[in-house]
Amino acid sequence: MTIDISTIGSEKIKNLHTGETVEIGSLWKNQNVVIIFFRRWGCVFCRLWAKELGEISHVLKEHNIKLIGIGVEEENSEDFIQGNFFDGDLYCVEDLSTYKKLGFKRFNTVTILTSLFWKQSRKAMSKSSSMDLGGDLKGDWVQTGGALLVKEGGKDVHHFIQTGPADHMDNVDILKHFGLEDEYVPETMANQSRDDVQCSRN
Repeated sequence: MTIDISTIGSEKIKNLHTGETVEIGSLWKNQNVVIIFFRRWGCVFCRLWAKELGEISHVLKEHNIKLIGIGVEEENSEDFIQGNFFDGDLYCVEDLSTYKKLGFKRFNTVTILTSLFWKQSRKAMSKSSSMDLGGDLKGDWVQTGGALLVKEGGKDVHHFIQTGPADHMDNVDILKHFGLEDEYVPETMANQSRDDVQCSRN
């Protein structure tokens, strides 16, 4: 899906650390950014994705690429912040219009429960369990998210939309967008490909 980010540039987001409200377009006005739109703060898949991103956060910082996480609500964000799952700035949207404009769809009760049995979800749950990431069912648990990779001034946009709750962008693909794929060096469990993780569930 292609996206004209000028259509969301004026959407308001709130910094969860400072309380400041800004337009989302200000994030990429003077810098390159990786923006992750999380489903909800207690989502174990979101916590896993956040931890995996920590493996490339130093590369992004070295190249002045800002890592930013955005959620659908301020409520229930405390555990996510205190858990140090994400090595970047955290915001929440003013309302769900931002997610809607980005094409992030909503599941219904049946589809969200069914998706938990997908191979991708089972592998992610196995990995998150091995990393003791916790999680809860608080918040809007039928919303999906995605990512925006944007170069300074709103140029060269890559728009990623989740097709399931455990769907994510690989670290290599994120670095590749900025021509940094050669700096990807897998060193820890958090950076191991999910396809390489053995799932204990049938």
